[in-house]
Amino acid sequence: MAKASLSAEMRSSRGTGDARKLRQNGQVPAVIYGHGREPQSLTINTREIDKLLTQIAAESTVIELSVGGRTAQTLIREIQRHPFKRHLVHIDFQELVAGEKVTVSVPLRFMGTPDGVRLSGGILEEVMHQVHIRVDPSAIPDHIDVDVTPLTIGHNLHVRDLKLPEGLTVLDEAGATICLVAAPKAAAETTGAEGEATGAPEPELIRKTKAEEDEAKK
Repeated sequence: MAKASLSAEMRSSRGTGDARKLRQNGQVPAVIYGHGREPQSLTINTREIDKLLTQIAAESTVIELSVGGRTAQTLIREIQRHPFKRHLVHIDFQELVAGEKVTVSVPLRFMGTPDGVRLSGGILEEVMHQVHIRVDPSAIPDHIDVDVTPLTIGHNLHVRDLKLPEGLTVLDEAGATICLVAAPKAAAETTGAEGEATGAPEPELIRKTKAEEDEAKK
């Protein structure tokens, strides 16, 4: 399980104007909520949170959030950014409760080189890069490994083929395709060209011989 630490301060002021002033002063408005607690408004140093977000997978990293001398285990549930400038506008944290499962997105890590790539020049196409799981917060994996070594051209892996840690439930469709090995592009183009060449035959022109034409004129 990936973990990180972050400090925050309690915030009593609310409203669009106050939030704008906070951002101008290098702070990001935030809120923490969770089972059995009232939502609490917070502020976080912009530089600290920007730096942290470049180092972690925000969807699946447990954040030890220190607020007013108390530390809470949290997950980032929403990150709002300005649509054009892309700076942080607001962040939502969910406090975790031991024994209470949560839904998170976990990245897939593709391992090995497919036989279809190594032996036949195929191309590995990664269709999914993460899966949605339900799991106890203490058992959130950093990633899920996907062994693609046995794949040959034309074969694929589905969600149901994943080897998952115990106690973890995948919420994505079991038949969803994770990855596949496609034929080399050159081979596919050649096959297409051959298909065109061997398409519907042109009509055969039947001509009379000169002797037959002379006979017809008599």
